[in-house]
Amino acid sequence: MKKTALITGASRGIGLAISERFRRAGVKVLAPTRKEMDLLLNESIDEYLLTLKAPVDILINNAGINILAGIAELSDGVMQDTMQTNLLAPLRIVRGIAKGMIKRKYGRIINISSIWGEITKPKRVTYSMSKAALNAMTRTLAVELAPYNILINSVAPGYVNTELTRKNNSVKEISAIKSGIPLKRLAEPEEIAEFVEFLASNRNTYITGQVIIIDGGFICL
Repeated sequence: MKKTALITGASRGIGLAISERFRRAGVKVLAPTRKEMDLLLNESIDEYLLTLKAPVDILINNAGINILAGIAELSDGVMQDTMQTNLLAPLRIVRGIAKGMIKRKYGRIINISSIWGEITKPKRVTYSMSKAALNAMTRTLAVELAPYNILINSVAPGYVNTELTRKNNSVKEISAIKSGIPLKRLAEPEEIAEFVEFLASNRNTYITGQVIIIDGGFICL
């Protein structure tokens, strides 16, 4: 039977690559726009989930924001928007989707995290907090949902060749980043998508509660 996947943040970057990979694998993809489901608004999330007609077998919490700010300049808005988008909205979506998965005793949930949930650097306090908490959510729910054959994992990419990476780093900085990665290059979104597709498929029968880092060896140094 054809599976249905809900993917947030699927208009570009990693999310787009995941949606394209899933479609090629024969998965029906639901990719709401911000107008259809605004992650900053709880009522928008709830309203969108109520519109779903088919059961969701796979949930990919991919959407996220990373606004760089030092602690002295960190605004309430950045704190609130980052935690809402990167942590609270994914939790809310899982809460809405998991009910059906529990009933059917099947589900695959992948949270797109980041190496910055495991390590960090200046000006990323809210982003690192949100991703570390997302990983804690993954581990906790993996234990809770395991009896229902629901597998949940975090995928934590390092530097990926996306618009967000280019926005937060100059050409010179990206060159320096590449030199600091053992594989000497950025990951491509398709490389992340390939592993996400495996975790979401029936080929994955035992991996749950894990934070899987895909960074070309960056944090090994």
